[in-house]
Amino acid sequence: MRAKEITKTWVVSTLAPVVVLAAFGTLASGQQHSSPPAAPSSSTTTPDAALEVKHNLADQAFVKEVLERDVADLQLGQLAQSKSQSDDVKSVAQQMVATRTSLDNQMKVVAKQIDVNVPKNPNKKDKQAIQKLDALSGADFDAQWLQMMAKSHRQDVKDFQGEAANAQEPSVQHVAQPDADVLSKQLQAIEQVAQAHNVTLDDKK
Repeated sequence: MRAKEITKTWVVSTLAPVVVLAAFGTLASGQQHSSPPAAPSSSTTTPDAALEVKHNLADQAFVKEVLERDVADLQLGQLAQSKSQSDDVKSVAQQMVATRTSLDNQMKVVAKQIDVNVPKNPNKKDKQAIQKLDALSGADFDAQWLQMMAKSHRQDVKDFQGEAANAQEPSVQHVAQPDADVLSKQLQAIEQVAQAHNVTLDDKK
């Protein structure tokens, strides 16, 4: 019995290191073939960046310019209603203010959709033109006013037709052609009044 116990002890002590080494080798092998954690990508999109939308710069510039002209033309329309002594000039001015107000409200919605700030005052050039016109009276006022309105509306019609054909922003293209048609009719009314007053209109392009 003593000899058997010695033999059993020797076998256990001999195999124990082998089992430990085998287990260690299996663990090391598993670590060697496991994939390392993926490093954070430098191109990962942040939530804020994902929400940011880039809008067409040309369309934004168009909307900004139209809104600036709206502010000026609304003031000019109100000025004509208070200063002109001609009923037909006052009438077309009143019509223009109503048309411009409607289009301006529509364009403000578009401006919000494509991140354009809405101007509250005319730009410097238009402000100076309004001041010069305010200093006139009678037939001189009517003639100058009609010329300014015709020039402004011609530019609008041209710009709106261009956007109808080339706009990249769906919201801009949606309003461009209908608004061009409305402004074209307004221009015709201004031209008819100018003809009645024998006022020569320049820049017929």
